[in-house]
Amino acid sequence: MTKVDTHHNSLPRGVALAFIIVALTAVGARAQTTDDSQTSRPSLLGGIEYTAEAQISASHGNTPLWLNANRYGLSSLESTNGYLRASAIRSLDADSAKALAVGYGFDIALPFNYTSNVVVQQAYAELRWLHGTLAVGSKQHPMELKNNRLSSGSQTLGINSRPVPQMRLALPDYWTLPLTRGWVQMKGHIAYGRMTDQRWQHAFTEKKSKYVDNALFHSKAGYLRIGGDSRRQPWSIEMGLEMAAIYGGTAYAKNGDEMTPLIGETGLRGFLHALVPGGFDAGETVYKNVSGDQVGSWVMRLNYDFPTLAVSLYADKFFEDHSAMLFTDYDGYGEGDEWNEKKHSRYLIYKLKDMLLGVEIKLKNSRWISDIVAEYIYTKYQSGPIFHDHTRNISDHIGGNDNFYNHHIYTGWQHWGQVMGNPLYRSPIYNTTGRIEVENNRFMAFHLGIDGHPSPTLDYRLLATWQDGQGTYLNPYPSPRHNLSLMAEATYRFTANPLRGCSIKAAFGLDHGKIYGNNYGMQITISKTMTR
Repeated sequence: MTKVDTHHNSLPRGVALAFIIVALTAVGARAQTTDDSQTSRPSLLGGIEYTAEAQISASHGNTPLWLNANRYGLSSLESTNGYLRASAIRSLDADSAKALAVGYGFDIALPFNYTSNVVVQQAYAELRWLHGTLAVGSKQHPMELKNNRLSSGSQTLGINSRPVPQMRLALPDYWTLPLTRGWVQMKGHIAYGRMTDQRWQHAFTEKKSKYVDNALFHSKAGYLRIGGDSRRQPWSIEMGLEMAAIYGGTAYAKNGDEMTPLIGETGLRGFLHALVPGGFDAGETVYKNVSGDQVGSWVMRLNYDFPTLAVSLYADKFFEDHSAMLFTDYDGYGEGDEWNEKKHSRYLIYKLKDMLLGVEIKLKNSRWISDIVAEYIYTKYQSGPIFHDHTRNISDHIGGNDNFYNHHIYTGWQHWGQVMGNPLYRSPIYNTTGRIEVENNRFMAFHLGIDGHPSPTLDYRLLATWQDGQGTYLNPYPSPRHNLSLMAEATYRFTANPLRGCSIKAAFGLDHGKIYGNNYGMQITISKTMTR
């Protein structure tokens, strides 16, 4: 986000207080049903799922988009790449009948032609007491309110980049609020962590353009679901707010032939200003903004469960500042000596244009086509192209050019070169300029995903995306660029000994256009899983 002033870009401080309630509820929630099995202790060495996996990709050009994106960052653009991977995961579900549950995981990959020689994809421990959980470390967290196999991705908390090591307090599953007769449920989380891509940033930029050392991470989300048990009431509506921030650390900005350090807020002040957006960044004086790179999304999903199919409509409204979050901005400043004082009740109203809209249809009795997802994504507006603030001589205040996923001090909403939200925002890892920025954040796209399970041992999925990109407001493409990305994937699972637990997955991907280039390639993944 390219920032202007406190009034335009500050996110309302009161909004984050709702997430504190979610966190307290996660800690204080009481089991709504109890039985004798809850008093037994978890068996820490039981219920562990072991997986060994090998993958190889070969492409003409870069690895195609859908062979690279939405894989929690375990991917590479190199024309030939792959990895050997091993994991041991104990899910909290292993203690599903107990009040106290213990989970942990270690997931490591030895890749070739990746940005790292060794990737510790996951390394975490977690506890669940009744309904609340506490997790510490790097863990892959799925998207909320979207199909993780078929959607193009969430705009704030996506699955496109490597996990950020963090401490995460959560109410992970919907918990029924008392006195609502089962009609209202809630869930959410709050997390703090630290980014791990410092060395990659040094190598990618060669320290000649903007980079950040020791950046900190924060995220929070809260969701409400209204609707009864699907066996009695077929409809429900889910509504939520997702917010996140990159803050702290030391950012380095280009200043002639030198890189000037800008030290971000840390300690308790930085912690609080990430939780409840406030403060300001180094170098800001009259026109102050919130501390760090603050992003978020309003999300909603309407579900209806028919006897033979289930239909869901959903929306994801991304924002990086006040105007995009609440669609309004203050424009009632005084004049002369009162040029920076709020004197009049006057506001700007922004258009509700930037949005991800989707529909999902589950066919309950169909094996060949089980699930269909269709999405429309529009991000060209960004509160408009005008980027102006009031001055002593000009009292009118107009703020736009939100510059999604970018920031004037930090390296934007990315980790290890991959955007942390929807991958249709062109990730910095594609750049050949050595600059960590999203070069195409104004676009319109149509996305389609289909999967099926023709037999108990075979499943497939198809992804197709058409995109019209215009670059950014600051650096627009000379003319619109178009791109078509396709993927076809099939997985076969062996059920007979000695190959029980083994699977082989083959995928073909293709890009055609001027956003990601003309690429095509194959990807083969072989894995073996067993539980003990």
